[in-house]
Amino acid sequence: MTQDLIDAAVALADTLARENRALVEMDLARAVGLLEEKNRATAAFTRAHAGAAAAGLTEAERQRIAERVGGHLRALAVDNKRLLERALMVQKRVVGALAQAAPAALPRAPRYGARGEFKRGALPAVALFTRA
Repeated sequence: MTQDLIDAAVALADTLARENRALVEMDLARAVGLLEEKNRATAAFTRAHAGAAAAGLTEAERQRIAERVGGHLRALAVDNKRLLERALMVQKRVVGALAQAAPAALPRAPRYGARGEFKRGALPAVALFTRA
């Protein structure tokens, strides 16, 4: 059971490291592409951790495993959170800039108002769709 826990921790660490690299490079599509793999690795780690506890590992054995992989996973998770927050902030700024620029880029053509009245020079409705 100990090796299962170590293997699951290594797989999770590898996935987090790859996602962090993608986020550092601002390759959001690649980072999002790792979400399912990260979820599977997290679930496998959680199962292995529960299995190790149920297998009756001693406190010393669990401590040794935690020292071996826990610190590295914790550091990766902290970086992952920080990088995800940065990516969301950048995405929000990009969408905001597009929303501000869109009215100036759209042609001013005759439009009808909500009550059917003719409105000369009114801006058309604009919808933005974002996808990482």
